[in-house]
Amino acid sequence: MTTADGAASGGQVRHLPPPPEQGFGVLDELAEAFVGAAGSTRAVPPGGDPALLEAAAGYWERRGLATGPGHLAAAPGAGTFLLAFDALLGGDVLLPRPCPAHWAPQVRLLGRPVFPVPAPADSGGVPDPYALLETVRRLRAEGRDPRLLVLCPADDPTACVPAPELVHETLEAAAGEGLHIVSDETWRDTLHHPDETVFLSPAEMLPERVTVFADLSGAFLPPGWPAAVARFPATAEGAALRARTLDVLTALGARLTTPVAAAAAHALGESPPTTRRLLDSARLHGVVAAAAHRALGGAGVLARSPQSGRHLYADLAPLGGALERRGVGDSQELENVLGGLLGMPAPGGHRFGDDPAALRVRLSTGPLLGATEADRERALAAPDPLLLPSVQDRLDSFTRVFAALAADNGAAGEPAPPASSPAPRG
Repeated sequence: MTTADGAASGGQVRHLPPPPEQGFGVLDELAEAFVGAAGSTRAVPPGGDPALLEAAAGYWERRGLATGPGHLAAAPGAGTFLLAFDALLGGDVLLPRPCPAHWAPQVRLLGRPVFPVPAPADSGGVPDPYALLETVRRLRAEGRDPRLLVLCPADDPTACVPAPELVHETLEAAAGEGLHIVSDETWRDTLHHPDETVFLSPAEMLPERVTVFADLSGAFLPPGWPAAVARFPATAEGAALRARTLDVLTALGARLTTPVAAAAAHALGESPPTTRRLLDSARLHGVVAAAAHRALGGAGVLARSPQSGRHLYADLAPLGGALERRGVGDSQELENVLGGLLGMPAPGGHRFGDDPAALRVRLSTGPLLGATEADRERALAAPDPLLLPSVQDRLDSFTRVFAALAADNGAAGEPAPPASSPAPRG
């Protein structure tokens, strides 16, 4: 019997973990675009204004996905799009396991179950193609109607960028079963090594079956300026889905504010300062993520190698003995205890649709960049940020927490240190 992921919701929707943030101030030119539009009384229409849609068209064209503004839309955040797609496409929704924290709640808000499909152990964001086929066929044998597969090819929470071969195999399986595919590409512009990592958008392989969306808080805008853009297939089905999506946005009153639309259009134009900030930020978070990954490995923690984003995903099962003595038996308890030890959020894997019994967490790199905005700006400009005392201090504290757990892991019978061990300063 195929089961839906209804119980492991990771808490109430309003208590979802915060997204990993950049940690830097707003670029002057983005602030100027925002302020310059703040005095306007013009309302942005549902779906975005011409300037923003033209900028989005240029953004995707530079990435090999040429399309006209008539196949694009904008909304105040990616969640609005995902909710609309779930409602409009109907049927059952399949998600990779783990997946971004807000995906499953969007489906459950519609009163529908979620059907997770495991990602390969060394990857994330895209389900194993054989597991996908097995899940779809079991669902249909049970009288269900799987229609929609949502992917994250630069993944939250795992920070993986799945190999093109895996993306191809999964898309072939999905297309063969008649699924519509939605690709969340929020993190595609945060690759740590963009010259070495091959990112394949599902829309490059199956342009007629794939709808793409991206939340601009991933790379371009601060999270307090909510904006997302979507690209629909240039087909009759894609045009119909866009039209119905605009109906949903209109009915919800889900439109961008005029200043945010102006800033989003400027960001998607990718001026040299915007591009420089994007690349420098991705490089810095990548350097720190690699250092954190080494620290985890040194303590025996299992973690996928981070390739994108501002986070990494760790499995602390090898430290189960030390954690059990601290009262940790599942990912919610791990979140509570480890967050206290580290002095920073450590959302458990259950929030990302993972098995609550597994001791997995997403760890953000932002808190490791320094205590103040000035520290983080210095790290952004540094040739080797790991040499800065502000970064060293935070990484050393991070490393000590896991080293202490590793040292305690085999020491049965010894009292565990309290969960309020010293956190990084600041």
